[in-house]
Parts: sequence; structure tokens; C-alpha cells
Amino acid sequence: MSDADVTEIAMHTMLLAAKIAAPILLTALLVGFLISLFQAATQIQEQTLSFVPKMVAVAIALLVTGNWVLSELVSFTNGLFADLPRLLGRS
Repeated sequence: MSDADVTEIAMHTMLLAAKIAAPILLTALLVGFLISLFQAATQIQEQTLSFVPKMVAVAIALLVTGNWVLSELVSFTNGLFADLPRLLGRS
């Protein structure tokens, strides 16, 4: 296994992590922004007002994108196992 192989695997891993985390993080960001706008407009500064809707929105995002996330992870893992003989130099 060469340095280029390790770098390529690390790059693909970080790209996959970003792709998988993006829907959940963007949902939390959007809901948090909308709630902070609402709080600024109404001057209501209740902590649970921002936490509970964000938690519900993230749970819904996980339910909606869960199948895609799992298929991406399985595909990545299958690709790693398929490349294992080449990476070990036994091709």
C-alpha cells in the first residue's frame, strides 16, 4: 500500500463523511436560523423554543435520508473490500 493509496482512501472517506453529514447539518442550520429570526422579531428568548424544533427537524431529516446514507456507506465499504487485494499488492 503506497502513500498515494492511503491519501486517496482518506480523501474519499472525508468526502463521504461530508456528503452524509450535509443533509442533517443543513437542516439544523436552516431551522436554527429561522427560529432565531422568529426570536429576534418577537423578542422571545426561550431556550427550548430553539432546541425542540431543531431536534424534530433533524429526526425527520434522518428518517428521510437514512436509506440513502446507509446505501452510501455500504457502497463505500464494499468498494474498500473489493480494493483490498490491490491495496495489499496481491492483484
